[in-house]
Amino acid sequence: MIRTILTYPNLELKKKSAPVTVISDSVRELIRDMTETMYDAPGVGLAAPQIGVHQRVIAIDISPKDQPPELIVAINPIIVDAEGESYEEEGCLSVPKYAANVRRHSRVVVKALDPEGIERTWEADDLLAIAFQHEIDHLDGILFVDHLSVLKRELFQRKARKAAGDGK
Repeated sequence: MIRTILTYPNLELKKKSAPVTVISDSVRELIRDMTETMYDAPGVGLAAPQIGVHQRVIAIDISPKDQPPELIVAINPIIVDAEGESYEEEGCLSVPKYAANVRRHSRVVVKALDPEGIERTWEADDLLAIAFQHEIDHLDGILFVDHLSVLKRELFQRKARKAAGDGK
């Protein structure tokens, strides 16, 4: 089922998510819904909080649209190693019509459970590393705009208020 993606400034996006303790039918349904929603949007990643579910589940697929899907689902993901630096443009399904350069690690190692409950390790670089960091941030209530300088964040917030009709 395609779910509604919450958008800034919805305060649900700022809440921290709880670890998944049991991979139940409801978690499997959540994963199916997240995947369907992500592909429909279309996006390269989606975290459960973006659809209003505060559980530590992310879905990522950075494969080109003309290639077969390479879906990664990570439950309770944690970054266990990170190095290097990248400064790439990011966007977000929860922050539509806005993109900005964000400083991230260029390489990360992520441990998580897969949908079968098996612990997996992903060594990621470039776009996949950025996607992991971006989606894991969502689990902690952090949006990519939170990584911007104070000035850029204020400009973004002013633009978002204006788009919402607030004008302040």
